[in-house]
Order: sequence, then structure tokens, then C-alpha cells
Amino acid sequence: MAENDTSQEKSEQPTPKRLREAREKGQVARSRELNTTLVLLGGAGGLLLMGGSIFGQLQEILRRSWTLERELLLDTGMLHTVLLTRITEGLVMLLPLFLMLIVAAVLGPISMGGGNFSGKAMAPKLSKLNPISGLKRIFSLQGLMEFGKTLIKFVLIASVAGVFLWQLSGSLMGLGHQPLERGLMHAGNMVGWTFLTLAATLILVALVDVPFQLWNHQKQLRMTKQQVKDEFKETEGKPEVKSRIRQTQHDMARRRMMAEVPKADVVVTNPTHYAVALRYDQQGMKAPRVVAKGADLVAAEIRERARAAGVPLFSAPPLARALYFTTRIDQEIPAGLYVAVAHVLAYVYQLRAAAGSPSARRPEPPTDLPVPDELLRRAPPRED
Repeated sequence: MAENDTSQEKSEQPTPKRLREAREKGQVARSRELNTTLVLLGGAGGLLLMGGSIFGQLQEILRRSWTLERELLLDTGMLHTVLLTRITEGLVMLLPLFLMLIVAAVLGPISMGGGNFSGKAMAPKLSKLNPISGLKRIFSLQGLMEFGKTLIKFVLIASVAGVFLWQLSGSLMGLGHQPLERGLMHAGNMVGWTFLTLAATLILVALVDVPFQLWNHQKQLRMTKQQVKDEFKETEGKPEVKSRIRQTQHDMARRRMMAEVPKADVVVTNPTHYAVALRYDQQGMKAPRVVAKGADLVAAEIRERARAAGVPLFSAPPLARALYFTTRIDQEIPAGLYVAVAHVLAYVYQLRAAAGSPSARRPEPPTDLPVPDELLRRAPPRED
């Protein structure tokens, strides 16, 4: 709907997504003037570089074509073979020049807009066959500008060609008095310089057309403010949908965390506001890990699951706050809390040993656990 909204001014620059979609459709900045100039320059350069060789080989082909033996003239079958041979030799002779022209033709589009192959652009569209749409394109501002460029090119090239041919008129008339080999080489040299001069005049047109095509391409892809907003919603998602996704991810992470509580060795509490479940495996862990933590309602659920699973609860408000604010799930505790947590785990292990022996004496819980001041300052105080 936003694409067809013409009531708003297209004042916004195209977004990367719009540029990418336009490129997939084959809509890239192109300059036909640049392509034509490069092809002409390539052809002129090829004639200047290979003109002598080409015309020398052409002379040899013509000489052998007109000096046939009597047996060949009487054999019509051999004449076809000779003709095919001469055509093949001519094509091989011109092959380097053709390759140079192909390279120039490919270099033009790549130098402006880069290489791009789009199947969508090649797909047939009935709208292109609509004569009314074609007339609109012809008499549009874009069509008038193309007509103006064509007229300027014609006047410019005709003027330069006229001056150049006037200067070469004497040399052109003198070609008829020269030997064939010398005349062909001289003619090839003049043709090459003529092409080069005409191509050089088109450089002026290309220098004007390239910036215009870049500007016009950006202008055609401009967007309205509403289009930018709609694209942002499509790309980033609606706020309510993103919120729902975040909530779902949070619930899944919470369920995974709660599933780890029964595997904990101890749950350190505040005793009501915070709860941190710790687990330590001497074989596979360098230090105790936090398997679950939470505040308020989440802390209450952690305590409830711990009681149900028989995991000891240990009340240590400073240690619980320090663990809660300085750790993350499934990460080791800070080095500054090693000693305090070691006292707690030692107490828990003594409780387990006492539970297994009815005559054993119940150990006393540790007090004055050493919690560094810098870790306490990172945990805002909260009274229970």
C-alpha cells in the first residue's frame, strides 16, 4: 500500500533493503553514453595497435583470393572450399579486435553499477508491449532528456568529424596514388585516428551523463517517510511482536534455568529477595558455577524447587547479593568469592556426611563469610 502512495513526497534516501531489491530486479545505474564511449575507444585503440597487421593480412587474403589456379576455377566444389577458407582467415584476423571490443563492452556496465545479472529483468512483461506506456516514456521528461543528449551528440560528432575530414582531405585524395600495401596501411591508420578522435569527443558527453544517471537512479528509488516506517516494521518486526518474542525467549530460558536447580549443591539466599543456586564438580569444573539465580518471585520459585529436590538453602545476605549482581547463568563465580563459597560448600558437604551417620554431630553454619568490599559495592544493599 505504501508503494502506491503518491500523496507523500519522496524525500527520503533509499534504504539498503530497497537498493538491494532494486538490484535484484535489475534496476542499477547505467550510462549508455559511457558504454558507447568505451566501445569506440576500444575499437579505435585496437585499430591503432593492430591496424597495420590487420591490413597486411587483408592484403594477403585479397592477393590469394584473386590469384587462383586454373584447376580451382574449373572445380566449382573447390571454389566453395576456398571461399570458406578465406572467410575463416578473415574472422581469425579480426578476432583480437573483436575481443577488445567485447572487453570494452563489458567494462562499461561493470565500471558503473557493478556486474549484475537479474532474471527478473529478463522476464517478459506485457506492460512493455503497451503502446500507451511507450508513448508516455517517449514524451516524458526522461525521454526529452534522451532526445536532447542524442541531438547534442549528433551536433558534436558531426562538427568534429567535419573538421577532421577537412584536414585529412588531402591525405584521402592521395590514397589513390599510393601502392596497394602502403595505401591500405595509411588508410587503416587514418581510420583508427578518426575513430579515436570521435570517441574522445564522446568523453565530454559521458562526463555529464554519468553523474546525471547516478543522481537520477537515486531519485527514482527515493522513498516516502511512510515507506521507510513500513520497511522498518517489516525488517525489525512490530514492537508488540518483538515484545512477545522476547517474553517467550525469557520464559524458555527461565524453564531451562529452573530445570538445573535440582542439580545444584546449595542455594544461597538473602533470605527472601535473592536466591543463587551453585553447583561444583571437582572433576570437571575449576570453580563453582551459577546454575540459577533470581530475585523476588523468581527467587521464591528457586527456593521452592530446591526444597522439593532436597537442595540445602543457606542464608547469607551479603554473599547472596554479591553473587546475584556479579555473575551470570552457567558461569563461574568471581575469584573474590572463592573463599566465602568454599566455606558454604564445606558446610553443605558436612551436612551430607552428618545426614548419612545418625550419630554424627550436626555442623555449625559458617559466619562472617569474607566478601570483598568492591563486590559488595557493585550489589545495591537491600534489607530483608
